Amino acid sequence: MNYDFAPLFRTAVGFDRLARLVETLPQEATHYPPYNIEKTGEDSYRVSLAVAGFAPENIELTVKDNALLVSGNLGEETRGEFLHRGIAARAFQRRFVLAEHMVVDGAELVNGLLNVNIRHVVPESAKPRRIEIAIPKAANQAISTPQLPHAA
Repeated sequence: MNYDFAPLFRTAVGFDRLARLVETLPQEATHYPPYNIEKTGEDSYRVSLAVAGFAPENIELTVKDNALLVSGNLGEETRGEFLHRGIAARAFQRRFVLAEHMVVDGAELVNGLLNVNIRHVVPESAKPRRIEIAIPKAANQAISTPQLPHAA
């Protein structure tokens, strides 16, 4: 599916990243591993992925170009012959797009859940600030109180 962003670009500045984001969305969604995204505070979030059977050394987290990439690979297993295999243990790769100023604080693997903590940190340079309006000295003199003529 292709989108035409030309009308948006006529009146908006800096939204070319949005167009790239839409173009890179996966065409076919995968449902493995299942995950949750939750808001844990005013500016904090947690992404939890169900990764039962994976150890920390089998999982890789990478942040690049405003994206969090989580991949897992168990490698070749030599645990015998399965009569039934209902627990998925296949390699996976999940990509989460991060908004500007999102910082991954860390991750932990607890009871088969990989919890990735993310925080929104706005730098001072991006926070709103008031701009003072200066009046040039020459303009100040022109605005000063006019001299009244003295009565004789």
